[in-house]
Amino acid sequence: MLTSLRIKNLALVADLTLELRPGLCVITGETGAGKSVILGALDLVLGQRADRTSIRSGADACAVEAVLDVRGLRAPLGAFLDENGLEPCEDGQLVLKRTFTAAGTNRQFVNGSPTTLATLAALGEWLVDLHGPHEHQSLLQPAKQLAILDAFGGLGPERDAFSALVRRRAGTEAEKAALIVDERTYAQQLDLLRFQTREITEARLRPGEAEEIEAEFNRASNAAKLLGLSQAALGALGEDDDALLVRLGALGRVLQDLHRLDPAAAPLTEAQGQAVSVLRDLQTDLARYADKIEVDPARLAEVEARLDLIHSLQRKHGGSLAEVIETGARAAERLAALEGRDQEVARLDQALARLDAELDAAGRALSAGRKKLVPRLSKSVAKELSALGFKQSSFDVQLTRRAPRPDGTTAHVPTGADDIEFQFAPNPGEPARPLRAIASSGELARVMLALKTVLAAEDEVPVLVFDEVDANVGGETATAVGEKMRQIARTHQVLCITHLAPVAAHGDAHYVVSKSIIGGRTESQIVLLDDAGRVEELARMLGGATTASRRHAEEMLKAR
Repeated sequence: MLTSLRIKNLALVADLTLELRPGLCVITGETGAGKSVILGALDLVLGQRADRTSIRSGADACAVEAVLDVRGLRAPLGAFLDENGLEPCEDGQLVLKRTFTAAGTNRQFVNGSPTTLATLAALGEWLVDLHGPHEHQSLLQPAKQLAILDAFGGLGPERDAFSALVRRRAGTEAEKAALIVDERTYAQQLDLLRFQTREITEARLRPGEAEEIEAEFNRASNAAKLLGLSQAALGALGEDDDALLVRLGALGRVLQDLHRLDPAAAPLTEAQGQAVSVLRDLQTDLARYADKIEVDPARLAEVEARLDLIHSLQRKHGGSLAEVIETGARAAERLAALEGRDQEVARLDQALARLDAELDAAGRALSAGRKKLVPRLSKSVAKELSALGFKQSSFDVQLTRRAPRPDGTTAHVPTGADDIEFQFAPNPGEPARPLRAIASSGELARVMLALKTVLAAEDEVPVLVFDEVDANVGGETATAVGEKMRQIARTHQVLCITHLAPVAAHGDAHYVVSKSIIGGRTESQIVLLDDAGRVEELARMLGGATTASRRHAEEMLKAR
């Protein structure tokens, strides 16, 4: 759910923070008070185009920040944030921010991480559906309509199975396409792969060999110097006249005399003995190290040649020895496939034929399931539309089998072999038209409300925003609109901008937008009403703050 929305320097808003509640949140106010700024701000923070003229007069920049509680979100948000290099949500809170300047500079952030408008828009598809003049309406998209129909009938497993078959077929088709080349290219690829395979195979590379050869080369190239240094160290320890062990021996005799005169000096004698023992161990280890050093020019040349070969292969085939070995394995596998091209193509053709048969069967089964759902969905939506004032309207779902391509082949898409179009005729005698072609935003909003009512359990978008849902309605229809939104609000957070008291009365929370003169400037403000404030606002919407309108308002609130 949307927990807070902060707007700064947008239109008539100087700095406004809206704290929102779960359920149905209604927003009311006089015409021109700034209610549309709420929708405009949501549009901006969800990645829609920014209009520099909407920046508040006198300000250089505008900012919108939205905080959403996403703990119940079904979409794979965590993986999406990770894939796009964005910070994870803390305590289930997703923070979106958008700023833009009068100079046209846009900046956007997700959980404090800079991102793109496309990323904000992608998140918006999961988070918010806006229905009204500022459209962000996923239900108008055929792909979404098809997904809703499948969800309505529980066809998710069948759809997923079909999608998996499409992915398998695409992979097999790609394998075949890689083998189908012209003869000249085929010969060139064979020559290249044979050379790569032979070059890497003949090198007889071992994992980790590069590090071993590097170390051996360093030792071999410095063998003479290492031997000289080792011998100098041995001389300093015990072979020279003033060697450490000789001088420690003299020190030991002095300490022995000291100990005879003063028994308390015993620890000094012991320390001298320990030092002699450590140096003798060092002398032994140094002697063994020196014995292993071989000054062998022939071996040095051999190691240097091996190291040059490894470096050459790394430059040509990969940055590391492991990558070179992997390149060789892939080249050998590809070479085997090309050398047996005809047999491999025949095998892939057989696999494609089997997959086509499976896709055809799965697609027909999915289409049959969808066709059975169409009457049910149409009837359910028509029933809701009737309660919303469209007494003699018609709603239909047009489902058609996708035609083959001009060459007779089938274009396989993950959603199946069907095209869909929600169609609606608001008035009797008029032909039904695609939902996306409806001109009236009020009609469109009520159709969306009917669909949302029917599909509330399946719809995964957690926040729904309705504007002008009450256009050209009144009386019983207005009450029905409020009831429908309250029903949807049991499973979603619903924000409704309304001019009708019967709609507003059904809200779980009621906000009023007003404008006032502050410091000589007009500013829009929004406040959450208490019970008494709701009565006064509903009375105003009913025609004025009279005793009768207040009583009517109180009755509306009690009856909801």
